[in-house]
Amino acid sequence: MRIILLSVLFVLIFKTSQSQMPNFRIHPSSNAQIEPSIVRHPENPLIMFAASYTISNSFRSEGNYFTTDGGITWFGSDTCNTGSSTSNHGGDPGTVIDKDGRFILTHQGGFIVGMYSTYSTNFGTSWSNNYQIASGDQDKGSPGTDDIASSPYYGRTYLVWTKFLNPFPIVCSFTTDGGVSWTANNQINSSPSGYVSLGAEVKVNLGGVVYVCWSGVLTTSPQNEKFCGFAKSTNGGVNWIVNENIYAMNGVKTSSLAPWNIRINGYPHIDADKSGGERNGWVYIVTGEKNLSPAGTDPDVVFHRSTDGGNSWSSGIRVNQDPINNGKVQYFPAINVDEFGGINVIFYDNRNISSDSMDVYLSRSTDGGNSWNDYRINESRFVPKTVSGSGGSGNQGDNIGITSAGKKLWPVWMDDHTGLYQIWTAPVNVDELSVSRIDQTTPDEFSLSQNYPNPFNPTTLIKYFISSNAVRNMSDVKLTVYNALGVKIKTLVNEFQNPGNYEIVFDGSELSSGVYYYELKYGFKSVTKRMLLLK
Repeated sequence: MRIILLSVLFVLIFKTSQSQMPNFRIHPSSNAQIEPSIVRHPENPLIMFAASYTISNSFRSEGNYFTTDGGITWFGSDTCNTGSSTSNHGGDPGTVIDKDGRFILTHQGGFIVGMYSTYSTNFGTSWSNNYQIASGDQDKGSPGTDDIASSPYYGRTYLVWTKFLNPFPIVCSFTTDGGVSWTANNQINSSPSGYVSLGAEVKVNLGGVVYVCWSGVLTTSPQNEKFCGFAKSTNGGVNWIVNENIYAMNGVKTSSLAPWNIRINGYPHIDADKSGGERNGWVYIVTGEKNLSPAGTDPDVVFHRSTDGGNSWSSGIRVNQDPINNGKVQYFPAINVDEFGGINVIFYDNRNISSDSMDVYLSRSTDGGNSWNDYRINESRFVPKTVSGSGGSGNQGDNIGITSAGKKLWPVWMDDHTGLYQIWTAPVNVDELSVSRIDQTTPDEFSLSQNYPNPFNPTTLIKYFISSNAVRNMSDVKLTVYNALGVKIKTLVNEFQNPGNYEIVFDGSELSSGVYYYELKYGFKSVTKRMLLLK
């Protein structure tokens, strides 16, 4: 009977943790990590590959992180060792896992500018020498691979980016041998007079049709995104059908978003439905916009769709469901269409915060984008700020990312609530979203941060916050530690507490190495997090 009760308790703790979308860093380190991207293996959902731009003083590289067990454990490094050299890395990492399971990482150059690629055949343990795809001043490369087994171009991987030379076009190159070599650069468009084409992204749809989108950005003040461009290729990226303006935008691009004085953009992000369901083949784009309906006077996330392969596009639909024109900001949307046709968009959001902090939200639609539900997925808020040495005033990185594996979503974002920008994730079970939906009108009563350091030996710091709204309920605060079997190890707090931030040191000197859980409970609500003791 005791074993059964302990098992039930463990299941309850585990389910509580899952429903609260537990946050963790995929590669804790002493380097700043920004601009994350993430993809999953096209055939094996247990394998995922993430990357970041890593910075520490004069050090620059691309972090590469991977899991082969569905996100339970992550491995990798903040340094991409390309052959015998760790130099000439300039950020904007892009990730691909091709049909053969080869990891392909694209990035900008450092001391020698250009676009580069490297590949790994052993899950990021070692990398090939850098291959220079383009020389000269280039910007914002984005890769994508043809994972459609029936496609005549199955396994071809594409890279699109901006060439910083008049007429500032989007260009494309592709590899047919897993990144060993790349084709000569192929110009897709010519920017209209007074504009540059920026923020290109590529996606391969059914039949191997390649889609590319980008924003037309003014060269004069206010230098923001004014329309969305689109191109498609039906012959594997050789020739392109181009539409410079599929719909009007008023993007949020700025170098000093108040009150944080950070740089943001409204570049488009694209995905396609390949689920085999009723919306199979539909194409979706999200952008960051304001002062143009359906966006309000503050930055919002706007969604457009095409049901005919990009020939025509819907009117805009506002993704974030907070009250319009409320003075709150949403920016850096990233989009993923999962295996069931659900559309998932993550973004930064400060709708429920009176200070200068920021949350991370997920919006999900299961009806092709007609309606959306919003969920807060981060557990600890952070204050956006410039990353020292990242290049350019106000730069905190230019994007976040998301992928899906079965019924789990894997968003990645940069967050510095621990005092250093790191890449965080939260496994989101789509079946649990209906029961964990956030009430958008009520601020959180309490929050629990991830312990730090984690893993730890033998002590770690646990922080939590109690709001004035929570204290009105006059309940005691309980902070309890359990082992992996659900057995209570220690009660750290069990008392009434006034509003404010609290921290407590947990000492595991007398415990063995392993996974432990700590639960913060207030009234009938609780949140549980996982920590790892390594001796």
